[in-house]
Amino acid sequence: MLIDGRKIAAELGAELTGRIGALGHRPGLAIVVATGDESTAWYVRSLLRTAEKLGIAARRVDLPHDSDAGTIRGALAQAAADPGTHGVICQTPLPHGLTLPDVAAVIPPELDVDGANPVSLGLLAAGVAGAFAPATAAAVLKILDHEGVELTGRRAVVIGRSNVVGKPAALMLLARHATVTVCHSRTPDLAAVAREADVLVAAVGRPKLVTAGYVKPGAVVVDVGTNATPDGGLVGDVDTAAVEQVAAAITPVPGGVGPVTTMVLMHNVVTVAERGR
Repeated sequence: MLIDGRKIAAELGAELTGRIGALGHRPGLAIVVATGDESTAWYVRSLLRTAEKLGIAARRVDLPHDSDAGTIRGALAQAAADPGTHGVICQTPLPHGLTLPDVAAVIPPELDVDGANPVSLGLLAAGVAGAFAPATAAAVLKILDHEGVELTGRRAVVIGRSNVVGKPAALMLLARHATVTVCHSRTPDLAAVAREADVLVAAVGRPKLVTAGYVKPGAVVVDVGTNATPDGGLVGDVDTAAVEQVAAAITPVPGGVGPVTTMVLMHNVVTVAERGR
């Protein structure tokens, strides 16, 4: 079964519309961009369109593509200081080889709706209620919950160990009482480890890495990969056509995790507004 991420996102959007209407004001979202990367531009346009449909006042803060860490940190801090802002996002890739930990520490955790501040990851690891996880990782759990996938006592394998998806997804699965294994490029016999999973999360950034030989019959597979193709399309980390013959359910690319990620971000912005920022 292909899991319809667009349908899940639409259901979340309908819920958010009601919550925003009850606020009596428009929540605000600032998206800081210091890159000319086309995939980032596409994603930001998608965020802005979704926010507008929901009634969230989202704005894009453009910086020079050669900005240094101080400039980016300044823009993030300025956006966070605006009392009308209920969420701040820093888009990647960043110039000069900078990483999110280099700049995102200035985003207050209470406004860090995409879990970019290292403090947010620490709060997530500590199990602190109300901490925002990176939206893509949170979308993985949202999909599993929507599909009624039992996690307690189940074996979950996460392929990928990034701070954006792999590590936070593993922490969230662990908090739900799954037994979690995190794999990466140096994992011996990766396919054999993956085949042990009841829930397999692929978030490594390698097109069609996960074939049918990686999947235990009846497993649920969540494909987080978004890899560009020469013709301008997208493919995931999973060979969907092969794996859907083995798995009980799988998220497609596109149309799986992506739309849910966007709605998780919007959900977090609305949550901040409801908390009375």
